[in-house]
Amino acid sequence: MKVIYKITYPNGKIYIGKDLTDSINYFGSANNELIEKDYARDQKRDFTIHKEIIWESETATDSEISKLEAKYIRKFESNNPEIGYNQWPKFKNEK
Repeated sequence: MKVIYKITYPNGKIYIGKDLTDSINYFGSANNELIEKDYARDQKRDFTIHKEIIWESETATDSEISKLEAKYIRKFESNNPEIGYNQWPKFKNEK
């Protein structure tokens, strides 16, 4: 099973990613330094994230999954630094 997932951090920010193996133990490749800046040392001591599968397929190609990942990143605006931790595709503030 191939999946697109959304991770929600304690501060409410999100990260959208893809997993081509549907591993229960995979939580994405978000930039660690970017996330760490938002948390004090004591906040890191008890840290809970929420992982939600927002799309899945047994037949989609890797290329289709990559395109869908970008679509969901834009849909949820997780590439907007105020909303999430995705750094690609670059956020374009159209306001």
